[in-house]
Amino acid sequence: MKNLKEFLFEQGYYRVKLKKTATNHIEIKVKINKVKGRFILDTGASNSCVGFDEIKIFNLITEESEHKASGAGATEIDTLISKKNHLKIGAFVLKKSSLILLDLSHINNALVKQNANPVHGIIGADILHKGKAIIDYNKKYLYLLNKKK
Repeated sequence: MKNLKEFLFEQGYYRVKLKKTATNHIEIKVKINKVKGRFILDTGASNSCVGFDEIKIFNLITEESEHKASGAGATEIDTLISKKNHLKIGAFVLKKSSLILLDLSHINNALVKQNANPVHGIIGADILHKGKAIIDYNKKYLYLLNKKK
């Protein structure tokens, strides 16, 4: 009988190590436009996002967005959008990924107050869906499937 890893590798999945933070968030390393960053993996976030402060770091080209972000609070947040970004998580690649840009300072301030490292952004359900993601919480791995060429 095959284990999960063997089965998923046969299906063409790639495996990426996850890290549990001091705040019990799941952290993942991501490259956007060939620049490394630290992101929170959030299956409840509909869109992946990057903080306004990271626009230059990740070489993002932004445009106005009519999209308003909202989270657990009731307040709507102004956003920008950046399209056609090269995103890489382990060996998983998206060549034309859109990212929402918003103010993440309140999230990073809360993380720092709880002795956790600040993050560059959040990987949400949009990217997880494209990668047909499977999360092994017990062994702390994310499996993503690259599209067949």
